[in-house]
Amino acid sequence: MHTAQLQALEHSIAEITEMAVEEGLDFFPMRYEICPAEVLYSIGAYGMPTRFAHWSFGKAYQRMKSAYDHGLSVIYELVINSDPCYAFLLDRNTLLQNKLIVAHVLGHSDFFKNNAMFSRTDRGMVERMAVFADRMRIFEQAYGSEEVEKYLDAGLAIQEHIDPHERFGREGGFRETEGGTKDVIGFIASNSRMLEDWQREILYMLRGEMHYFWPQMETKILNEGWATFWHLRLLRRLALEEEEILEFAKMNAGVIQTAPGRVNPYHLGLRMLEYVERREGLEALFELRETESDVSFLRGYLSRDMVEEMDLFLFERQDRVYRVTDKETEKVRDTLIRERANGGFPYITAMDDDYQGRGELLLLHRYEGLELDRKYVDRTLPLVHRLWGKPVHLETRGENQRTVRYSCDGQRVAAG
Repeated sequence: MHTAQLQALEHSIAEITEMAVEEGLDFFPMRYEICPAEVLYSIGAYGMPTRFAHWSFGKAYQRMKSAYDHGLSVIYELVINSDPCYAFLLDRNTLLQNKLIVAHVLGHSDFFKNNAMFSRTDRGMVERMAVFADRMRIFEQAYGSEEVEKYLDAGLAIQEHIDPHERFGREGGFRETEGGTKDVIGFIASNSRMLEDWQREILYMLRGEMHYFWPQMETKILNEGWATFWHLRLLRRLALEEEEILEFAKMNAGVIQTAPGRVNPYHLGLRMLEYVERREGLEALFELRETESDVSFLRGYLSRDMVEEMDLFLFERQDRVYRVTDKETEKVRDTLIRERANGGFPYITAMDDDYQGRGELLLLHRYEGLELDRKYVDRTLPLVHRLWGKPVHLETRGENQRTVRYSCDGQRVAAG
């Protein structure tokens, strides 16, 4: 960027920040960085600018970068939930695009700071992940990159299976109930008899990272809706030229546009917030921003009027044709909630570390309307076996209430 462009951007940041404070937003101190596409997509693929290297992140980077190179998609910004809050802007953005992005990330930062789901977030995770990355390099030098990758692959396969509510309770350990512990990765790290100390450390690192990322999974619709609501509200206060108004309308339409077969969280969150504001006022939005997750937001606020206004419906493929199957509010709402529950991942608990008295591991899948994907089971159980060192069993119950047990001896997965 030229000096004049930087000065214009700095002036816009100051102006929009002042307006956001006037509107009642309460955000972390902001740090803005202007980056080329390669850097921005690298951060997007890794999830953090300081994270350890892994082949899956490189694969995600190539997918994002290819889409950008072919004009199929663009990431205009990335924002990091930290204190201070870091926002990375694409160096090819126009001034108006950056104005919209600044307003958008201020909404995110306000949400990160004030929503209850983020109240126990490690705001120093940028630095902590840099330490994790250093530890991984040390392990690679000591044990070889292929050996380290084997345990990273296995850990990443079950990284999402944590107990997210543990962060609101005591530190360390894991909560156990009659239904087992939801902290599967922590249970394996603590109880596996075959893991070496450095391998356990990898699992605990991944577990700590997932506790950081989880609140963002719990609040995707509400968080993106909140940021979109505020970029609209703040930019409407700016004195835009006619050309800027057209550019703004085009860019905002791209953010909230819907696509067949999937829910756009920006669109759904924005429309729900606008609906609540029209009926209950702006103060009601600040109150729900403090306490709600996606599940509670959908359960408490997705009304029949909203479903009809947004034309939400259920559909399925029948005879190679997609057909609408239901428009009933409760069924639409329940389906959306089911997709957002537990971050969208299967609900699995660790039940027994000495199953059948042979030191084998028993896991339980809690059926909540969605059956396990057999391909997921076949790919994942051998990786869990790698961490446990002995046979691993996973019990699940399908829609017909019939219990199925998948067992893995390290070589193959059998169903019984």
